[in-house]
Amino acid sequence: MEPENIVIKGAEQHNLKKIDVKIPRNKLVVLTGVSGSGKSSLAFDTIYAEGQRRYVESLSSYARQFLGQMEKPKVDFIGGLSPAIAIEQKTVSKNPRSTVGTVTEVLDYLRVLYARIGTAHCPDCGRVVQAQTAQQIADQLANLPSGTRLQLLAPIVRERKGTHAELLEQARKDGFVRARIDGKILDLSGEIKLAKTKKHNIELVIDRLKVPDEEGEVRQDFEKRLADSVSTTLQAGDGLLVADLGEGKDLILSEQNACPNCSTSFPELSPQLFSFNSPLGMCPDCHGLGTKMSVDPNLIVSRPDLSLMDGASRWYGELRKKKEGWTFKQLKTLAEYYEVDLETPWKDLPEKFRHIVLYGSGDDKIKFSYENRTADSTWTGESLRVTKGIVYHAERLFRQTSSEYTQRFYASFMSEQPCDGCGGARLRAEARGVKVGGISLTEIGSMTIANALEWVKGLYRQLDPEQFQIAGEVLKEIRERLQFMLNVGLYYLTLDRPAPSLSGGEGQRIRLASQLGCGLVGVLYILDEPSIGLHPRDNRALLDTLLQLRDMGNTVLVVEHDEDTMMSADWLIDMGPRAGVLGGEVVSAGLPRQVADDPLSLTGRYLRGDLVVSASNESRRTPNGKYLSLVNARLHNLKNVTARFPLGLFTCVTGVSGSGKSSLISQTLYPALAHTLHRAEQRIGLHDRLEGLEHLDKVINITQEPIGRTPRSNPATYVGLFDDIRKTFAASPEARTHGYGADRFSFNVKGGRCEACKGHGLKRIEMHFLADMWVTCRECKGMRYNRETLSVRFKGKNIAQVLDMDVQEALEFFANIPSIARVLQTLHDVGLDYVKLGQSATTLSGGEAQRVKLASELCRVSTGRTVYILDEPTTGLHFADIQRLLDVLHRLVDAGNTVIVIEHNLDVIKTADWLIDLGPEGGEGGGEILAEGTPEQVTLVERSYTGKFLRQNFEKNLTPNLP
Repeated sequence: MEPENIVIKGAEQHNLKKIDVKIPRNKLVVLTGVSGSGKSSLAFDTIYAEGQRRYVESLSSYARQFLGQMEKPKVDFIGGLSPAIAIEQKTVSKNPRSTVGTVTEVLDYLRVLYARIGTAHCPDCGRVVQAQTAQQIADQLANLPSGTRLQLLAPIVRERKGTHAELLEQARKDGFVRARIDGKILDLSGEIKLAKTKKHNIELVIDRLKVPDEEGEVRQDFEKRLADSVSTTLQAGDGLLVADLGEGKDLILSEQNACPNCSTSFPELSPQLFSFNSPLGMCPDCHGLGTKMSVDPNLIVSRPDLSLMDGASRWYGELRKKKEGWTFKQLKTLAEYYEVDLETPWKDLPEKFRHIVLYGSGDDKIKFSYENRTADSTWTGESLRVTKGIVYHAERLFRQTSSEYTQRFYASFMSEQPCDGCGGARLRAEARGVKVGGISLTEIGSMTIANALEWVKGLYRQLDPEQFQIAGEVLKEIRERLQFMLNVGLYYLTLDRPAPSLSGGEGQRIRLASQLGCGLVGVLYILDEPSIGLHPRDNRALLDTLLQLRDMGNTVLVVEHDEDTMMSADWLIDMGPRAGVLGGEVVSAGLPRQVADDPLSLTGRYLRGDLVVSASNESRRTPNGKYLSLVNARLHNLKNVTARFPLGLFTCVTGVSGSGKSSLISQTLYPALAHTLHRAEQRIGLHDRLEGLEHLDKVINITQEPIGRTPRSNPATYVGLFDDIRKTFAASPEARTHGYGADRFSFNVKGGRCEACKGHGLKRIEMHFLADMWVTCRECKGMRYNRETLSVRFKGKNIAQVLDMDVQEALEFFANIPSIARVLQTLHDVGLDYVKLGQSATTLSGGEAQRVKLASELCRVSTGRTVYILDEPTTGLHFADIQRLLDVLHRLVDAGNTVIVIEHNLDVIKTADWLIDLGPEGGEGGGEILAEGTPEQVTLVERSYTGKFLRQNFEKNLTPNLP
């Protein structure tokens, strides 16, 4: 009989206080609580870790060596556990070859569809490709230029793994002497050993011929021999023939596919032909990436408002200081020839001259003078020549230099540009020419999920009975997967969208859609805030998806702070009561109504309306007449929008997913401000100009990128706190007695650190078939420092004990040292009082990393003329944490600064001074500014989904309708 609950007893992973928990099986269960209360420790580090560990241990030792094995969690007992699948935010693929289509497997089914019922079109003339007979192939080869040497090859293995020993042995028995294997001609009489795990190409050499110069009998004999050899080749190669023309040129000819007009032959339509990850399908120029590193004119001339003399181009620098140099004299000659003044700002120079500076003079030859001085003599000369331009020289020097430093310099003028060969489509021309229902695979890739689904539905009506019989099942799989993505709010994404460009929330919902497509039952799904990045409009569809997973016979455990998700749960578990050492307990568990009525539950107080997230200021601030204006932004789906941001106010940029918020703020406004205020070199979204810059002196973009990429980085080092702590220890009487300076208390340098573990505190032991183990260093017992350093104490604590304190403990410990207490108070204010000072930066979530950066900025002296930009800062935050974050952001605004936040959370949106709402839809249906004004003004705009939900929020009774 199947158990009713997953039972956990004595869980004490991280800050869990040996808790006992029961989780109902086959239900939607939500784990909530303040940040650092132990939600992830219970869900991921205990339940998922144990489920994964048990599964891996059930496999053979051979299989285990290929799988990462998780450490056994600190728990006494877990019963009723199903196979567990974790869908986290951190696991978005960074592989540039991954796309939305590949991650969801939609592309796999589309490749099969195109291979089975696609119609090939010639990439040169666009005509439908026809089959070629053996005679037509022979005639085509006979018409090659006289003297051409060709080798006829019969492919017998194409991109297949294995040793292929039996095939090669059979070829020897059949009388074949040579074969081209992986591009090399080998004698079959010798021993040939091929790697079993690598893909190989094997082509039998049938004949070697030379097209004769003369006519008559020689020509007739050649044509007869050619016809026989072609027939033999086609027979051996299963209808396929490769003509090796030398110098790496192959002509692929087939009995099945060839253009009647151009005689261009097509390879056989197979799924591999439509894969940009396969050599058979990838574009030969960019190898399936769709982009190439090319010189970007915008990076060469980064200050178009300046003249070349004053440093408009980093390539030339400030020419005014280089008047004796060869570069200046060359450019001066060029300017005189075209009658141009080098003192003119670059943007005002004639278009022709700017083109010549960048791309060269073409056929125009210009007379250049040169002078060569030595110690003994001076001689001059002239040369009449064309000029090549900066782009040519930058690309040439980038490829020719062997110096890594020099290559980095030239790379700074380059950016990823769409591949010239495929136009960014990633596929070779033959694959791009195949169509189904008049549409190529590339065209489907550029469609949004919603449009692709409509195309698939319409395709049913276009197929004849035979095609439907072949493609019916494939179309069903494609339709279902697209529908799943639509259900989780990803209608605006395109199938060719690179996976690394997805946000954590988008990546998580894509994997959620993929799991629905798998149709598994009896599984424990564990999700980490799936509502992140989702507008309230799309939340209902996400909830329906989670309920669908549950109804299929799965247990769905969700770590979440969203009120609608909590109220829709079958069971709600509230962790707390506070963070860090003050958390790790189950405060309340039961039906959502029961938790809401529990007087001990902080979450319950918010659910029943006793507590409400609100702004620290009593009334909204009003615009002071100063604005920062971004004029005619048109990146991606933005439709020439002009956005006006009131300075000195808290502004929220809102809109449904894909409406253009990130394009407007993260990819256009911030890069443009950083470039103008700080001369930062980065790609700036298309726009006309920025206005209002005279009121600003700094822009700070506080992202969720990690604060450090190594375990040595920690919050104390990032905010500069560790320097003061080390100086405090160095100033102690005991340290001064031994002559220890601040460096002695660093775990990054020799002297004070433990040399056995190099200051890590842990040592790694390889276990081969088991997971590598990190064991505590025996010498320092995990404290990172040597015995002499640890003997130095401040107020009874050594440096290792201080690093092991959380922010709250440290704040009390250093209360009498203002420089340290001020920084600790800031970390406390942004809600990080549970984080340990020495906690590895790699263990911090994106939201925690963002708040560490925010604290770092708050520690600096404010000028009152700064723009702060944040993208979804409420990620991972409980109601109470959101309140603390809002208090901090409003404090920045009270100091005269401008805060611009991209946000979906209504608790944040309703407290803003000003809203800019984009939409109305995502993708091509968005990119417009629907409303600008106070939250109350936005509620009056009928087209605004944000306004609609804000109106409901304002009208809602303080006590929610509990089930």
